[in-house]
Amino acid sequence: MAGSTTKKAIIRRYDREPLAGYVNPVSFLQPVGVELLSADGNLASIPYPEIKSIAFVRDFDHPDRAERSTFLTRPKMEGLWVRLQFRDGDVIEGVMPNNLLQIEHYGFSFVPPDSFSNQHRVFVPRESVKAVEVLGVVGSPLKRKAKAGAKEQGELFSE
Repeated sequence: MAGSTTKKAIIRRYDREPLAGYVNPVSFLQPVGVELLSADGNLASIPYPEIKSIAFVRDFDHPDRAERSTFLTRPKMEGLWVRLQFRDGDVIEGVMPNNLLQIEHYGFSFVPPDSFSNQHRVFVPRESVKAVEVLGVVGSPLKRKAKAGAKEQGELFSE
């Protein structure tokens, strides 16, 4: 695990207990799996097919706490509003960057629905996803701009 900048993460796995530890946000995605440094100092590589999601968290106090998985209203932040369906049928929504250059090769990284929860970012491996649906584009750069030569509304009573 190169570098000294690590982020707290909880890896949720299919049919197993979640793993809590630290990942390097620059190099944690490897060709065979994800590198996780446990609190005990053990470095492990977890294969992508075992991983359901990786939640980047603020603290490890409540790893099993239920997080909201869908938005209650249309999200306010810019990006693609997406819904991901997992292999086991679970669904999660999030906002991804509206930039194809920022999509990772090994999966999808997005901001989860509840910005005040313990999770501040989620990564889902491609092997874990059954379907991805774009629900909307928020803050699209395709907004129409006002014409430069447009006239102001005329006076109602002009002489």
